[in-house]
Amino acid sequence: MNIGTIMQTPKTSRYTILDREPVKLKTILGRWESLLAMLLVLIFVAGSVALPNFFDLYNLLDGTSNFSEKALIALPMALLIICREIDISVAGTLALSSVAMGLAKGAGMPAEALPVVALATGTACGLFNGFLVTRFALPSIVVTIGTMSLYRGLASVVLGDKAFTGYPSLMAYWGQGYFFGIVPREFVVLLVFAALFAVLLHTTAWGRRIYAIGNNPDAARFSGIAVDRYRLAMFMLTGAMAGVAAFLLTGRIGSTRPNIATGWELEVITMVILGGVSIAGGAGTIGGVMLAVLTMGLVTYGLALANIPGIYMTITVGVLLLVTIAIPRLLRGRATRK
Repeated sequence: MNIGTIMQTPKTSRYTILDREPVKLKTILGRWESLLAMLLVLIFVAGSVALPNFFDLYNLLDGTSNFSEKALIALPMALLIICREIDISVAGTLALSSVAMGLAKGAGMPAEALPVVALATGTACGLFNGFLVTRFALPSIVVTIGTMSLYRGLASVVLGDKAFTGYPSLMAYWGQGYFFGIVPREFVVLLVFAALFAVLLHTTAWGRRIYAIGNNPDAARFSGIAVDRYRLAMFMLTGAMAGVAAFLLTGRIGSTRPNIATGWELEVITMVILGGVSIAGGAGTIGGVMLAVLTMGLVTYGLALANIPGIYMTITVGVLLLVTIAIPRLLRGRATRK
């Protein structure tokens, strides 16, 4: 072989270039987030065709108030499930945080202190959950089912058949107000927190350790990661965000009632699992969760415009949860058989 042959630049055939492009496209379309984005567009187009007022910008933005508080809880729930844990008590935590704000208001605390009270109450509930899970090695699903009843029961005992009302205008400002007269403040708060959680999970060493814990907790522990400390922090963060959601929700509806946020835990978990977060841990993105949030929000918005009873949304949530858990398992089983 002569030097000219060695130095000759190999030619790239037209076939090779064209053959590579479909592979890239297939990879992109194969991502769960891409499928969610296409589903979101499909729902948007179908709603615009079927419902005359669906495309109204004011209605669309105003409809974000129906899911913003739930989505705020879904963000830390995603991190918790990536760590192979779960918190079923988030709705009970929200209720107890709202009751704590009502008690603080009744005790004469200033309006500026109420969000601090909600945040502290939610964080304390998360700390209690995390302590039981990490200190006594108890399954988080069992612990948080118990604390769900505990927190909701405490809230009901304090309220009885009454309700706390007369909250200060500061809470209505954030729960009911708009930026530029059209964009709900709650939705802007959600977008800010989504960006913060995305940076935390996808660009920091802290986020990489969360994925490591979810993939293999024992290997993560042997590599020097304080697994229990991270899990405790995730429970506290989830409780804290439930406190933030309690502040916004209470301000939006203007009262604290015994049935506040009843059943939200199912919708929050559905948002996370539908967003591509693996129930087995170790996989998922904040972008996927936000796409799931918008998809479920658009479905709720469309059902409301069509005057379809809310019970059908409950059925839809249950079906989505079952499907998104079952499909990955079926696909893995099919791949294994092949």
